[in-house]
Amino acid sequence: MRKLPALIAAAALLGAASPPAASPALAPWFAPAAGASAAPDEDGFIRRWLLLEPIAKPNRTNQLFTSAYVREAFAADRPAALEQARAGQMIRHKGTPLRWHALDSALWDVKLFGFAQGTGKPTYGVIFWAVTVIDAPRDMPEAHLAVGSNSASQWWLNGQETAALFGDRRMVMDDVISPAVGLRKGRNVLVGAVINGPGLSDFCVRFVGAKGQPIRDLLVRVP
Repeated sequence: MRKLPALIAAAALLGAASPPAASPALAPWFAPAAGASAAPDEDGFIRRWLLLEPIAKPNRTNQLFTSAYVREAFAADRPAALEQARAGQMIRHKGTPLRWHALDSALWDVKLFGFAQGTGKPTYGVIFWAVTVIDAPRDMPEAHLAVGSNSASQWWLNGQETAALFGDRRMVMDDVISPAVGLRKGRNVLVGAVINGPGLSDFCVRFVGAKGQPIRDLLVRVP
């Protein structure tokens, strides 16, 4: 008969384990996502995210993050079934076990370096994946996605590329604002990937209207 710890470990690997509480090491930057949904903050920034523990992608410099390099890196290291990811789920990516964490960011910019450090994972030379669900109360055809990231990043709304930031860059609020991509009434899925070599890593995301005003009347939840 298999021992109980082995059975528990196997269930966790298949994503059957209950979502764990956030590590105390994450506390300065994150708290476990609480409640069914959360509103954007007063400036419209989205703070609730499903974050995957970082994927190792060794890079000694951020200078090589050209459009071609970043797109190839994300395509090669895109986890399967991103839109079906769940809080606490364990996956195997190229043989490495990684867990999805449902977290609320304490700040308007999501501190990915702190997330990696708090989960005991590599902090440099990594790719982060983030997923969240945006529930809109009505069709919002004039919605734009506004993103900042350190370093390069790429973002998809409802499966379509919406914004991309390349090169060695610091995180700046609204560094790139997409054309009007629109939010449809009800469920919208936002996926992002951030790549970094040496240095800190973080991002900030919000939706803004035609005149740049933050869109606040949304509900944000993890899948």
